[in-house]
Amino acid sequence: MDFSQSIKNYFHKWIDFRTRISRSEYWFGYLGVILISFGFGFLIGFIGAALGASPEVINLLILPWQIFTMVASTALAARRLHDLNMSGWWQLIIITIIGLIPLLIWLCSKGTDESNRFGPNPLTSDIESMGV
Repeated sequence: MDFSQSIKNYFHKWIDFRTRISRSEYWFGYLGVILISFGFGFLIGFIGAALGASPEVINLLILPWQIFTMVASTALAARRLHDLNMSGWWQLIIITIIGLIPLLIWLCSKGTDESNRFGPNPLTSDIESMGV
């Protein structure tokens, strides 16, 4: 999946905790939102500072975006784990701090080739929809 389509899917499927996504869609979507967040934060901070707003007001203006990206990124990681035929609840392993290592390995791992309990392989379903 290409970069722009991954970002579109991030915003269109921000509350989808049921399906699967490929590694490229996960990492491109995540990278795109990081870049957008930097730009958005800079813009809000610059405008707020130019208008003389306090840092607290600027933080309140950014808060809805932060909540949105937190929910959307959690859904994105859950869908990535679904590609490995794992429950999205495995994200909670990060609470143990050391759990960051296996979670990162899982997010970088190749998904199951065949359909699993979370749906068809996102890579083959893309190819089939293109008529190849």
